[in-house]
Amino acid sequence: MDVSVILFEGFTSLDFIGPVEALQRIPEYSIRYFSPEGGAVSNGKGLNLATEPMADIRPGILLVPGGFGTRKLVNDGAFISALRKAAEESAYCLTVCTGSALLAKTGLLDGLAATSNKRAFDWVVSVNPRVRWQRRARWAKNGKYYSSSGVSAGIDMALGFISDRFGEAKAREAAGAMEYVWNSDPGKDPFAAD
Repeated sequence: MDVSVILFEGFTSLDFIGPVEALQRIPEYSIRYFSPEGGAVSNGKGLNLATEPMADIRPGILLVPGGFGTRKLVNDGAFISALRKAAEESAYCLTVCTGSALLAKTGLLDGLAATSNKRAFDWVVSVNPRVRWQRRARWAKNGKYYSSSGVSAGIDMALGFISDRFGEAKAREAAGAMEYVWNSDPGKDPFAAD
C-alpha cells in the first residue's frame, strides 16, 4: 500500500519525517511524495524534496503535514478540491499539526473529532468550526481519519495507527527500533492549556 505524503511550500519537516520514519518500518508500505504540481518543494529552511503531481496519487494512506504554508494553501480552491478527492479515495488519511486545517477545509471532517497544533489551534478552528475540535488530545481518530497535535505528535499518531492496523506489539517494535518513547495515550497531551 502506498503512503502518499502531500508536501507544499512551507511544510514543517518533522510533521512528515517523523510519521514516515515509523510507517516505513511496515514492509507492506511504500512511501511516495506529492505536491500540487509536482517538482521540487521547499520547507523554506533549506530542505528541498522532489515530488510527483497530486493527480498521480493512488488510493492508500494519505499523510498531510502542516507548516506555515498551510495559511496560504487553505484558501487555494484547486488544492482543496484535489485534497478532498485524494482523501475521499484513500483507505486512511492522517494529518499532522495544521495539516488538519487543510483537511477540515474540504468538509470531510465536519461533525468529526479532530485536533491540531495548540499554538495554532484558534486559527485552525476558524478554518472550519463544524469540526468537533479537541483541544486536549495528542491525536484523534474517526474511522479512516486521524489527526495529531503539533509536530512531534505525528510520530505518536503514526505509531497509534500502526497499533490499530497491526497490533500494539508491532507499534512498540517500531518505536523501539527508532529509540523513541511512544506516548500511546491519545488523550495525554502535555501541551494542551488547562
